[in-house]
Amino acid sequence: MKKTLLATAVIGALGASAAAQAATVYDQDGTRLDVYGRIAMGIEGGGPEYDSNDNYQDNGAEFVDVYSRLGLRMSQEVTSDLTAFGRLEWRFDGDENTTDGGFNELRQSYLGLQSKQYGTFQAGNFDSFYSQFVSQPFDVYIFADSDLEFAGHSKQSRGDSIGYYTPDLSGFTAFLQAKHYTARGAADPSADSEVAAQGGVRYAQGPVTIGLGFVDDVARIDENNAGNGGGNDEMLYGLIGSYDVTDQFSLRLGYETRDDNEVRGGGFDTVGLGGTYTTGPWAFAADIYEVDPDGEESRTSWALGTYYKVSSNFDVFVELQQPDQQSINVTLDGSDSEINTDGDDMYWLTGARYHF
Repeated sequence: MKKTLLATAVIGALGASAAAQAATVYDQDGTRLDVYGRIAMGIEGGGPEYDSNDNYQDNGAEFVDVYSRLGLRMSQEVTSDLTAFGRLEWRFDGDENTTDGGFNELRQSYLGLQSKQYGTFQAGNFDSFYSQFVSQPFDVYIFADSDLEFAGHSKQSRGDSIGYYTPDLSGFTAFLQAKHYTARGAADPSADSEVAAQGGVRYAQGPVTIGLGFVDDVARIDENNAGNGGGNDEMLYGLIGSYDVTDQFSLRLGYETRDDNEVRGGGFDTVGLGGTYTTGPWAFAADIYEVDPDGEESRTSWALGTYYKVSSNFDVFVELQQPDQQSINVTLDGSDSEINTDGDDMYWLTGARYHF
């Protein structure tokens, strides 16, 4: 099984899944419009019993939407070498708590130009190039909708971003992206605009894929008063790769680090090891991480997933994850007690998805 089939068998990661399942609405004279998406429902339970402020929160089972989405992919051939393209994608929740809400997130909205000879330039709201070219081998779990312990889709990306990546150069692809945090309209005269850059190179040839990249992990609140994924004004570096041992079995290994900031903290070293095995309609994934935060005890995080393709469009899944949180001190019945947060906080998710 080739890389693209292996990835699709595990979770149908958005790019591969959308390409495989998209319905072509129009395709004539070099102009094409595809509609794609998925409806995903499941039941989740477990997870942390205490929030970041050590306050108790119920972690019982609940019926949930599992990252359903609807998207449009557009392209038009300008010349034999140059293609103009655009993409628009919304996320919606399909459970009972949001039946009066409809779409709740504009997940992708960008346009660009792609040249077979000179590469691809795009601008708008899109997934981090670091995630696409470096940490992508670990993007295998549905519940995370990202790369779990490594930097994910939104890391210094999404809105107000521009990016460029080269065509395949004998297996090598270089990339560079910048996100602009504007101060326009700010009431604080000391506010400044800022640009967060990321870049790197990926090598993909035969069974080997290796990505090396960096992210200027700025600490900034964007124009919508939203966070930026935990930036601390230090550089983040990653070296992550995968190897297809056979057509059915793939291994992945990665290392990611960020320096500690004296004011904002947040330094860490993370090592991840995992693998995926497919057989017929079945796929199995397992990963383990050793996370060493600066100034705190290290922790071991693991995840397991089982996936079954009922048909080319329909799959079912079960996933487990344990972040190995540290014990905390809380007040119970008027007295201080130490609680082992790993006692009942293993997260689980099971459900089904229909791709179209």
